[in-house]
Amino acid sequence: MLTLEQAQAQMLDGVRPVAGVETIPLFESLGRVLAADVVSTVDVPPLDNSAMDGYALRSADLTADPVAVLPVSQRIPAGHVGQPLQPGTAARIFTGAPVPPGADAVVMQEHCEAGDAGVAVRQPVKPGQNIRLQGEDVKRGALVLPLGTAITPAAMGLIASAGLPQVQVRRRLHVALLSSGDELVAPGQPLPPGAIYNSNRYMLRGLIEASGAVCADFGIVADRLDATREALRRAADGQDLVLTTGGVSVGEEDHLKAAVRAEGALDLWQVAIKPGKPLAFGRIRGEGGETLFVGLPGNPVAAFVTFLLAVRPLLARLSGAPLPPTPHAARLRAEFDWPRPDPKRREFLRARRAASGGVEIHPNQNSGVLTSVAWAEGLVDLAPGQVVQRGDPVPFLPYAEIWG
Repeated sequence: MLTLEQAQAQMLDGVRPVAGVETIPLFESLGRVLAADVVSTVDVPPLDNSAMDGYALRSADLTADPVAVLPVSQRIPAGHVGQPLQPGTAARIFTGAPVPPGADAVVMQEHCEAGDAGVAVRQPVKPGQNIRLQGEDVKRGALVLPLGTAITPAAMGLIASAGLPQVQVRRRLHVALLSSGDELVAPGQPLPPGAIYNSNRYMLRGLIEASGAVCADFGIVADRLDATREALRRAADGQDLVLTTGGVSVGEEDHLKAAVRAEGALDLWQVAIKPGKPLAFGRIRGEGGETLFVGLPGNPVAAFVTFLLAVRPLLARLSGAPLPPTPHAARLRAEFDWPRPDPKRREFLRARRAASGGVEIHPNQNSGVLTSVAWAEGLVDLAPGQVVQRGDPVPFLPYAEIWG
């Protein structure tokens, strides 16, 4: 069995971002990956402007002690340009309004006393105080965001501030999803004896779409080699990745390994993690070339964990986005005992922070218990053979850290 790191490296080796670029409205860009550098068309801010509601003035006019009262010569709301400031006067100004020529400081209104004769300033004033300078955030022509950046809400705001209503992005990934198993039934249908509802189909589709990809759902494949081969051929057509769940273990009804080998190549199978040992990776041959293939275990917890650890980085590489950073594990006090670890496999226990500040695990760590995934906030990452006693420090990986 490969280690998790070996499997991740092998899956990413030689994978290049998909071709295809499109220009889309900035409003529609959330989660997309930039296909070109974003360069600002303007200075941000475009003019020196006030950081406060208050009074714009010349700092040299405030040398008297006590401070003289400065008459207010004009009022400048945001979005309006004032007149040059006359010496010995102040301008009533509001946040974001351009600082009038001649003024070199803004005093916040809380530090001023306004009256009929003008405004008195009771605090020392320094040149440049409370003024946001032209271009101090972004200079015209400067790089705002580089090629390959995944667009977040903050990035959308930054791009808008640079004056760009559209962005060039890589096309969305297309992922085909297949479920293997005669026992699977769609929710809403009658449940025959021996059958189960297909939870993986919904969970994995959600994970695929949360990764920014388009999911083509090819439904449930019968447990037959010929049906599996035919389904793989159909699913690979026009897709960037074929993702399956179930059928990759060693049972007599597990046909995906043989089908992938017949229709392409199987590069890896079995990883030393628990849950998630029967993780498969390879390629499906098609008329348009090869399509990547990932086979996830059928047990829902194993499918969830292997998607986070192996598929999520692969989708990032294919999309042209930076790989999720190596998750930062918090060292927390174990509020549980783990006396019988797996001696050969790295274990990922569904866990969440406890009220005590430590970390607790779900009482049922079976790989078929999807309740544990929904209950948890992350995973406790244990080395093969690692025994845990209550009070020991253990590494806790929040889902958000793993997702990146």
